[in-house]
Amino acid sequence: MVNDKDLLSFDYKKDFPLLAANDVAYLDNSATTQKPACVIEAERDFYLKHNANPLRGLYDLAMQATDIYEDARVAVQKFINAKSEQEIIFTRNTTESLNLVAYSYGLANLKPGDEIVTTIMEHHSNMLPWRMVAQQTGAVVKYIECAVDGSISDEAIDAAVTEKTKIVAMAEVSNVLGRLNPIAKAIAAAHKVGAVAVIDAAQSAPHMAIDVQKMDADFLAFSGHKMLGPMGIGVLYGKKELLEAMPPFLSGGEMISFVSRDGQEYAPLPHKFEAGTVNAAGAAGLHAAIEYINSIGFEVIEAREAALTKLAFDAMQKIPGVHIIGGKTAEEHKGILTFTVEGVHPHDIAAILDADGVNIRAGNHCAQPLLDHLCTGATARASLAFYNSAADVERFINSLSTIRERMGYGR
Repeated sequence: MVNDKDLLSFDYKKDFPLLAANDVAYLDNSATTQKPACVIEAERDFYLKHNANPLRGLYDLAMQATDIYEDARVAVQKFINAKSEQEIIFTRNTTESLNLVAYSYGLANLKPGDEIVTTIMEHHSNMLPWRMVAQQTGAVVKYIECAVDGSISDEAIDAAVTEKTKIVAMAEVSNVLGRLNPIAKAIAAAHKVGAVAVIDAAQSAPHMAIDVQKMDADFLAFSGHKMLGPMGIGVLYGKKELLEAMPPFLSGGEMISFVSRDGQEYAPLPHKFEAGTVNAAGAAGLHAAIEYINSIGFEVIEAREAALTKLAFDAMQKIPGVHIIGGKTAEEHKGILTFTVEGVHPHDIAAILDADGVNIRAGNHCAQPLLDHLCTGATARASLAFYNSAADVERFINSLSTIRERMGYGR
């Protein structure tokens, strides 16, 4: 059996140029992850050797660019075990993916009196699009509330999902609490009443294996930049039969197969939803990120992140005046530790930590309704990735333990 010390002994930072070149404990991984050299090189290689507009030209460079772009789609399909690459739509990020579902599915399928069920802990990106749909269709948004520890009961889901429910939207992992939500229950409840389930996987795809067929999600969204890939490339998975029935989200180049003076015929999936020049270099980078993650394996990734989380959680519990938001055990946090320090504004916490070479996030984390529900204002958040080290955690804890004293509260 491998102990935590042995598990954390390997240095992954050597694969990440920014981390290898900078003396910093980067603990803002829920916002964006650092990029390994292979991802940076994949983007660079595209522009150096294969730069052309994919899907449009018949010359060799254009066909190379097309192959690189479509190979990335297949890599994503396999990464989440979708049935077909036609079910993989490239977007800019999770936010755009969720908006695509809201505009193309929600507006076309909801009517006055229909219900959209989501949770109070959602990122604004999985909340505001549904409010838009409700405002434009006359539907109603209902919120499942969580307990103080972030947990959502089966009873709360059953009470919220009714015969009027048409959409159930839920994050697999909360970006504030790190809580792994009961999405299997939510999906089953949605399907029982004929509703579709929309899963925000922005905080889960980088940290745990996803199988959309086993999950039976109707739609699932995630971002490349949160899973070691480039900014500006995201993914929407959708069941083929749903995507085929949906109108396009954007219109213009490449999403059509025929246009006349008076009409048009849309391109088949997935290109119907990918109007305009695509982010082929970003797709190449995402492909490289997936290959890098696969080379390590989620078993190792999850084990390292769990060990790091426990190391930080246990140490934070011993610091007077520090209060962790959410679950009472490290296992309930999935690498995300959101906290307050008595008498110290989160912005000051972040500034002091930054002065000590520790990067965290401070603010409302795009989840104001959750913080209001938990009766707290802004908070600080440290979020871990497998490439972090025990030394990063130690540096964080050493700095955190001095904050109240440095703010004039004494020892």
